[in-house]
Amino acid sequence: MPTYFVTGTDTEVGKTVVTAGLLRAFARAGRGAVGMKPVAAGMEDGRYADVERHRAAGNRAAPDHLANPYAFEPPIAPHIAAALAGVEIRIETIVAAHRELAGHADVVVVEGAGGFMIPLNDRETSADLVSALGIPVILVVGMRLGCLNHALLTQEAVRARGLAFAGWVANVIAPGMPHLDRNVETLVERLQAPLLGVIPYQPGIGPDEVADRLDLSRLSA
Repeated sequence: MPTYFVTGTDTEVGKTVVTAGLLRAFARAGRGAVGMKPVAAGMEDGRYADVERHRAAGNRAAPDHLANPYAFEPPIAPHIAAALAGVEIRIETIVAAHRELAGHADVVVVEGAGGFMIPLNDRETSADLVSALGIPVILVVGMRLGCLNHALLTQEAVRARGLAFAGWVANVIAPGMPHLDRNVETLVERLQAPLLGVIPYQPGIGPDEVADRLDLSRLSA
């Protein structure tokens, strides 16, 4: 059962947008697809937007406690939000939820919080979670000044864990970014994973439009 972990070069680089696009692309390909947000931090109008977008983009339903084991109201770092709520984020809980969630679909797309090394508790980071899950990583590169360094550092962290690097997506978040094509070319040359697609700068872009720009056949794991 394929499952992927979507991480980003930073926060606010479009992980949810790409996750929703991946879910829609898998669904179009005839696969039963479900999203997972292990830790959601930031409630909007009484709802967790990331979780709702996953649900709308996929084609398999799953109980909230599996699709989103931990949810906190303030939009802050997960370990801080958990501490304020008197809760400890436990990787074992997420792994168990993921294992059960896998029984609801053919493909699970897991969206991380923040970047690859964001702390989850006093001892562990998102990287520890991915290692425990043992699943391939898809990197969302927020195309803006500084993205080359962030992308290459994330690749080093993924490789240091011995994890499969299944692909990456260039998501343009800076309108009019100078030399965008050259930056993408640099990452194609230096990231040891296939480019799955380039998402243009388009506020409010939906999962269908993102799916149109993703090539699942390029996934390397």
